Amino acid sequence: MDRRDFSLAASAAAVGALALPSAAWAQGGAQEGKDYVKLAKPAPTSAAPGKVEIVEFFWYSCPHCFSFEPEFSAWKKTAPADVVVQRVPVAFNASFIPQQKIYFALETLNLLDTMHVRVFQAIHVERNRLNKDEEIFAWMGKQGVDVAKFKDAYNSFSVANQVRKASQLQQAYDVEGVPAMGVAGRYYTDGPRAGSMTKVLRVVDQLIAASRKA
Repeated sequence: MDRRDFSLAASAAAVGALALPSAAWAQGGAQEGKDYVKLAKPAPTSAAPGKVEIVEFFWYSCPHCFSFEPEFSAWKKTAPADVVVQRVPVAFNASFIPQQKIYFALETLNLLDTMHVRVFQAIHVERNRLNKDEEIFAWMGKQGVDVAKFKDAYNSFSVANQVRKASQLQQAYDVEGVPAMGVAGRYYTDGPRAGSMTKVLRVVDQLIAASRKA
């Protein structure tokens, strides 16, 4: 989803590109400025020394993020031991904040493993918007989540701080749309740049190798 108009146009172009391998891949690798960009100013990272931090930027209401989730989860499970993967919910405007808080509240309660995909399913399959507080609380209760504990986490200072940091990281990577990925605080790529999200993961693999050498 593009941060300006959230249209489907960019992703439609990316889908069309699936059948046409880019010149960069024909030559054996991704190209800076085409398939990815190198940040002018490094973004902050929290990975320990010797680790490579990978960030997936997403929005629960983005249909392309929903489509990418199974592929990204499979990639994440096979990531090398020196790769630290984190998801970061974005906010292109204030209406996105409730869904940022959903993610961080679930993370606080150690419920992401069971609930992350269910939130996507609720929005895109069951057609629940999940963008208003009371609507979110009611849905969580129906999923068997302790609503009192969820509310405490959702409204906590800790989650508010995580939302603030997520927005700062989004700005540091200059995220243009979602889904998108950042590598080691130095590189940024997304579907329209690489040609598809499958190719994005190939770009990320290449940038992980480059980051190790650096």
